[in-house]
Amino acid sequence: MLVFRQKRKAMSEAWIIDAVRTPRGIGKPGRGALVDLHPQRLMATVLRELADRHEVNTQEIDDVIVSCSTQVGKQSRCIARMSALAADFSIKASGLTVQRFCGGGISAVNLAAANVMSGMEDLLFAGGVEMMSYARSVDKASADADNPELRAKHPLFTVGIAADIIASEEGFSRELLDEYSVESQRRAAAAMQAGAFDRSLVPVYHPDGKLALDREEYPRPGTTIDALGELQPSFADTMELPFHDTGLTYGEMVAQTFPGLEVEHRHHAGSSSGVVDGAGGLIVASPRYAKSRGLKPRAKVIAMANMGHSPEYILNAPVDCARKLLAKAGMTADDIDLYEVNEAFAVVPMKFMRDMQISHGKVNVNGGAIALGHPIGATGAMLIGTALDELERRDLNTALVTMCAAGGMAPGVIIERI
Repeated sequence: MLVFRQKRKAMSEAWIIDAVRTPRGIGKPGRGALVDLHPQRLMATVLRELADRHEVNTQEIDDVIVSCSTQVGKQSRCIARMSALAADFSIKASGLTVQRFCGGGISAVNLAAANVMSGMEDLLFAGGVEMMSYARSVDKASADADNPELRAKHPLFTVGIAADIIASEEGFSRELLDEYSVESQRRAAAAMQAGAFDRSLVPVYHPDGKLALDREEYPRPGTTIDALGELQPSFADTMELPFHDTGLTYGEMVAQTFPGLEVEHRHHAGSSSGVVDGAGGLIVASPRYAKSRGLKPRAKVIAMANMGHSPEYILNAPVDCARKLLAKAGMTADDIDLYEVNEAFAVVPMKFMRDMQISHGKVNVNGGAIALGHPIGATGAMLIGTALDELERRDLNTALVTMCAAGGMAPGVIIERI
């Protein structure tokens, strides 16, 4: 135990130097401003901005860690390395691409922080990218990669059905979900008007130099309860479809997995995360390196955690992850000033607040993915940056960021301003 404590004491802190992101463009072909761009260009835009803003010598970058969920076609191979090259980084800056579904953006940052805290590396760029407009057109695989043996043990439903299962089981009515969703839109609109995102937002350009997008494209600031009330549930029809090759429908498999539960379909397009394109990234450095290069830290990593939960529910792990994070940090929920909990569906942050006994005044204070959109692999990095910006705007100290991920997982991180 003494040896362990000595090693822990010798560990370096991981400093967050900065965080930036692209605007989120509507992720539907023919509609979004970013849909014709290569995903490497989006990620390279973020990497280049971080390097230029802080005059980083890219020969000194130990690694570039990037999350991308749908690693197919244009997003395949090692998009981290290719994006670094596209950003004109030194060829010495290697790359690593990670996959944790929706949670990958947080995991990329946590891996970078862990490498720094171990003392093995000093300077890393980390983040994520997802072109949902492209991914949805090429990714036809199920979350279990069509493994019937695994499917027999853990039937993985679509995330929308899982959201409705949780809402039905936990008693979150459609009215409550809609109220939350309208508030997300209102908060996002207020944040944009106040310039809350300006420090982190980086415009994206076409290869010919023409501006592609310099503002959030997805939000619908005029959304009302009445407007959402007119939307039909999005996932009811899925219950009649075949559940892969099992011979059962989704509805029959749900009834078999959750006996006695009457599922009411309460989520719709207005209470689900938006389909968007985007990229986000951070610089993570050791104190030794940062001081030697005159890099001023904005925050440090206090705790990191990963947590699994029932894969059939998919979306329920953030609560357990947050509790694990707080235990690691020796903190309570009240010690955290701000929370970012990804709005995959309205029920996710609502259940989080209820189970953690946290006021909505601390959670997603600038809205979330219902209003702004959810570029799967990028969102986690974006949320960390959003939390950091808001800590500084409000002169607060600590933030906890977590999100659900397919397979019933949740990564998380606690950061503290410096």
